[in-house]
Amino acid sequence: MTKDQTKAGVLLAIAAYSMWGFAPMYFKLLLDMPALEILQHRIVWSVLILMLLILVLRQNQKVLNAFKNPKVLGTLLVSGLLLAGNWLLFIWAVNNDHLLDASLGYYINPLLNVFLGRIFLGEKLRRLQQVAVIMAVIGVSILVISFGKLPWIALVLAGSFGVYGLLRKKVAVESIPGLYVESLMMLPFALAFWWLMASPASNMLNNSIDSNLILIAAGIVTTAPLICFTAAARRIQYSTLGFFQYIGPSIMFLLAVFLYGEPLDEDRLITFGFVWSALILFSFDSWRAYQQRTVKV
Repeated sequence: MTKDQTKAGVLLAIAAYSMWGFAPMYFKLLLDMPALEILQHRIVWSVLILMLLILVLRQNQKVLNAFKNPKVLGTLLVSGLLLAGNWLLFIWAVNNDHLLDASLGYYINPLLNVFLGRIFLGEKLRRLQQVAVIMAVIGVSILVISFGKLPWIALVLAGSFGVYGLLRKKVAVESIPGLYVESLMMLPFALAFWWLMASPASNMLNNSIDSNLILIAAGIVTTAPLICFTAAARRIQYSTLGFFQYIGPSIMFLLAVFLYGEPLDEDRLITFGFVWSALILFSFDSWRAYQQRTVKV
């Protein structure tokens, strides 16, 4: 792999995670629209954009292969439902002033992925990984004890995306064709909702051009970071790619506190402190393991 490819991969990774981080600013433009309707537009316009990508990249056969395999199709149906649920909760959280909870969820996600890998894939946890997971659990426990309730938004976002990643890891289909099939299977539900239950705001004939362009942009907001992420994954090591995954929740955290003024009380800050410390430890362990593999090669 050349230096130019590596440099391009790093830039693409930064672009992907930055777009995911700034995505809440887009959803804040749709405060007057219920989360379910935003999700419906996100599915519809994503399908159209992904269909164009499938045609341009000539991946039609990969899509057909997925539809011919009942096991793959069933897995993608479940993963699609998980992804739609994750999208819905994220949109609701952003537009109901719970962006800090969403940020915490995506900070927890990589640590949860390690835990899920241990349980379902038989992957062994290195000692520092075990410590990192325990620290994250302590941080969440402090929040539970302080507020007397689970930070359910963060945990559901982390859990749904973690299980989604686990399913996609085990199913034999590439990223863009897989997302297209998932979205395509959600499309009938989105169209039925649009036809039967959507509010007048979803009737694009009643909206201004600016409003309609914002709604159509839901497809770009969904697919653009994924395209960058997929391109980055082809150019740099997947372990290297993992070091950029904290850009997204960090941007969300800064937006929540400094732009949208969500309260950051002491207990919540302590929880973030434990999770941040766990992630630093986790990243150091991942970097050290990567260096050891490189030396062996």
